[in-house]
Amino acid sequence: MSFTEHPDFPAALALAGQLADVARRVVREHFRAPIAVDRKADGTPVTIADRDIETHMRRMIRAAFPGHAVRGEEFAAEGSGEFTWVLDPIDGTKSFVSGYPLFGSLIALQQQDRAVLGVIEAPVVAERWVGVEGRATLFNDKPARTRDCRSLGEAILYTTTPDTFDAGERSRFEALSARTALRRFGGDCYLYGMLASGFCDLVVEAHLKPHDFMAVIPVVTGAGGRISDWRGAPLSPASDGRVVAAATEALWAQALDGLR
Repeated sequence: MSFTEHPDFPAALALAGQLADVARRVVREHFRAPIAVDRKADGTPVTIADRDIETHMRRMIRAAFPGHAVRGEEFAAEGSGEFTWVLDPIDGTKSFVSGYPLFGSLIALQQQDRAVLGVIEAPVVAERWVGVEGRATLFNDKPARTRDCRSLGEAILYTTTPDTFDAGERSRFEALSARTALRRFGGDCYLYGMLASGFCDLVVEAHLKPHDFMAVIPVVTGAGGRISDWRGAPLSPASDGRVVAAATEALWAQALDGLR
């Protein structure tokens, strides 16, 4: 049985939208307003907005689907079973605290280890991508489609920041990006939405965690793109955090070759 045929599908899809609505509301309450910034053990920033969003989301999931597991960035994992919600309340907290509007909230639903539902919510700019396994991706309720780019020489490539790459990854990224038409930086999960809507053609990142990439999988694939790790293997919760997303199969194959 596909996920769209599962009896829980309509309610899960509706809940994903409601979770994104919560993220939009809380972010807008705090964006470009005075807010305390704490540092987690790994040195990354976190705010009351991150924690409030995830707290609300978890409460809503428990109420709607008490048998589903939850994995989020800010709090401990809850539950186990066939379905797991994977949450990143603010993907791009550094952008959020610095007043840069192109960040987002990520909501994924896994069936076993497969991402069957994903939402990229960009709260400040009121943009939302929804991907469902086997269905076309929607951008603000209208179909989204990647650009028909099949050549590195014509491709627009993005990464959030090259600072995340280690020396070997940086070298491989530089070699690849030198072959593209244009490279730009910044955007976190928003980059995958731009790819799904045809405004960039490649996204290359490293050291991501499952809450950073599970939601973008159905968004990219449902828009006609291809996404994997740097070796070409499908992404899963056990992936090494290196991600390459491309607008077309042909471009994806060239990107993988360039990252070897």
